[in-house]
Amino acid sequence: MLTDGALRMLVLLHFHTLGFSPVQLAYLFVLYEIAGIITNLSAGWIAARFGLTSTLYAGLTLQVAALLALAQLDPGWSITLSVAYVMLVQGLSGVAKDLAKMSSKSAVKLLAPRGEGALFRWVALLTGSKNAVKGLGFLLGAALLALTGFHAAVLGMAGVLALILVAVLIGMPTGLPAGRKDAKFREVFSNNRNINWLSFARVFLFGARDVWFVVGIPVYFHAVLSDGSGAGNRNAFFIIGGFMAVWIILYGAVQVSAPRLLRAASRGEAAMAESARHWATALIAIPALLAVLTLAAGAPAPWLTAALIAGLLLFGAVFAVNSALHSYLILAFSEDSRVTMDVGFYYMANAAGRLLGTVLSGVSYQLGGVALCLATAALMIALSAFGASKLRPTHP
Repeated sequence: MLTDGALRMLVLLHFHTLGFSPVQLAYLFVLYEIAGIITNLSAGWIAARFGLTSTLYAGLTLQVAALLALAQLDPGWSITLSVAYVMLVQGLSGVAKDLAKMSSKSAVKLLAPRGEGALFRWVALLTGSKNAVKGLGFLLGAALLALTGFHAAVLGMAGVLALILVAVLIGMPTGLPAGRKDAKFREVFSNNRNINWLSFARVFLFGARDVWFVVGIPVYFHAVLSDGSGAGNRNAFFIIGGFMAVWIILYGAVQVSAPRLLRAASRGEAAMAESARHWATALIAIPALLAVLTLAAGAPAPWLTAALIAGLLLFGAVFAVNSALHSYLILAFSEDSRVTMDVGFYYMANAAGRLLGTVLSGVSYQLGGVALCLATAALMIALSAFGASKLRPTHP
């Protein structure tokens, strides 16, 4: 997660300073998200057939390979070749990240203690800490780009991750499923209506985040904060990376506290499903209000930048509760015998939402700036709330 967040920020800021347009920047991440869709759809079956540890090891190995490949990028290449190459490397990185994430999340369902609220607490702890580490990665990526440059930063991360892979190979505990040879790929597609509607809600929840998060806000902040000089770019990198890091870390911290906030220990599955609809509905107002403020301002202004920062941090906190509820419900709705496939299908929907948001982020910013990015986010959250309203839990 640390290198995944750092790599995203490195690529975004490095290529923005090279003059890439918002749509070209979005293209850099398209294959990353497409790879996530394919990987999550197949990773659940791979884990069910060959075991959870196999997908975890494969994810870490592929991330090292992706970082080493990115270090071979030649500044003399044309923009077309550079975009194509980085898209391929980012796609490999997307495969790596989703293999590791699916393995970790599925293991929680199997290893968490059985008891009131225990599953939600462990899911929230894993997901929250994962996102906090990814948030540090955003800051790390921006800092490394400013201090060491693109090439050295990528090689350094590859070396550290290789050491982590060795440590995991040595210290992996026993007890995770070894897989079953009769697992069929078609089993990935669930017949459970709750899992299907939850996956629908997940598509639009994460699309609503990435429609402003991937391109819109970083490019807007760079335009506002940098004067175009080398020193100005470095200062903007630190501020943008810092904001993105704080956003993700806040998001992770709220996820960890979500079980206590929602009183999960004393509430059943039905109450949690109902909460998913309420929290999604509450989230709609934040990007809608920010879009109106941006349109009213007409042009960048200090007060608008401050309002966007405050509003998007609030968005992150409410978004985190929504995400934590989804992460709990997918495990609550899944059966132990097919948890890896249900989780894989759910994270396929997650990746589809990120892909949709990534594409719309570049297009929306180019057509209507930050205001259109935020208005699109509000519409997508409304669709997520509709999906959540269709959940019918089986355990009241």
